[in-house]
Amino acid sequence: MSIALDFTGKVVAITGGSKGVGRGIVTRFLEAGATVEYCARTAPETPIGSAAFTAVDVRDAEQVAAWIDGIAERHGRLDVLVNNVGGSPFSAFKDGSPRYQKAIMEINFFSASYACHAAYPHLEKTGGNVVNITSISARRPSPGTAVYGAAKAALENLTRSLGAEWAPRIRVNAISSGLVGTESADGHYGTPEQLAGVAATIPRGRLANPLELGATCVMLASDLSSHTTGAILNVDGGGEWPAFLAHTPNADAFPAERAEDA
Repeated sequence: MSIALDFTGKVVAITGGSKGVGRGIVTRFLEAGATVEYCARTAPETPIGSAAFTAVDVRDAEQVAAWIDGIAERHGRLDVLVNNVGGSPFSAFKDGSPRYQKAIMEINFFSASYACHAAYPHLEKTGGNVVNITSISARRPSPGTAVYGAAKAALENLTRSLGAEWAPRIRVNAISSGLVGTESADGHYGTPEQLAGVAATIPRGRLANPLELGATCVMLASDLSSHTTGAILNVDGGGEWPAFLAHTPNADAFPAERAEDA
């Protein structure tokens, strides 16, 4: 088998594809030759190559199903579903209303559950696969985004469960994303100095590029990962440096600033 990622003739559906990580995923699948359709609540400021956009509220199961069924009808098939949409504003748990909690769960968990359910009959025909985008927040404390972390933990469990339930015909995997340098990174992490401090907590010394997440999605959806299902793949630059290391006698061995990989 040659080491090639050729998605010519394959149809890929991506949620939340208009910006940030989603845009990186759309771009990489296009580069691999796929026919790509993506959705978001609002259209991107600039089109993404030949990818087709549809406005969808992914919190609405009927809208999600109509979008996915429409893709399969237009192209005669569906090969890959990427559940990327998600996110959460920073808010102390004590200040979040029940309505707020419900909205965070809908956007980060139920949207993916709805999309998987709608895509199943189409993916079963093609022997396709699902890639879910989760977060390091799923497996470590997430103060300020507690419900988001819980939603992503639920998505990881759904990934493992469907990986077993839908085998051997459909593969279901997830990417656990670390911090990513998207359009909103500066506003989210603060000043350039604060952003640099955040990057220094990552062993690789920098935030991920959205295209790196996209490339990993392509790899997981390709035949190179043909025996991988129910897996959660970390794409986080090594995670986070253990805080206690800064207070040990060997602290100098772990500098606060690490050079970005050339």
